[in-house]
Amino acid sequence: MIQNHPETEQILLENVLFALGNPLRLSIIRRLADGSELSCNALRPEDVVKSTMTHHWRVLRDSGVIWQRPQGRENMISLRREELDARFPGLMEILLRAKS
Repeated sequence: MIQNHPETEQILLENVLFALGNPLRLSIIRRLADGSELSCNALRPEDVVKSTMTHHWRVLRDSGVIWQRPQGRENMISLRREELDARFPGLMEILLRAKS
């Protein structure tokens, strides 16, 4: 597992809201909301360079919104939905339904 995944009790509301306040990061989370795990490349929009996405992955991971794990030459990304729902009941449902 990649470092900097906070424990559930360390996930802070202000960090989650900051991370998901960015439209690109929110769109990534919406793609993962069905419980899927996708590679970084599968989630990266064609018009966004890898170095920019590295920044977005770090913000999402460090805030506790995603799990990121290496698999071969890729990193696999999944939403920490269970932990987020336990920590902030109803928040993810509201954020995922909100119009952009």
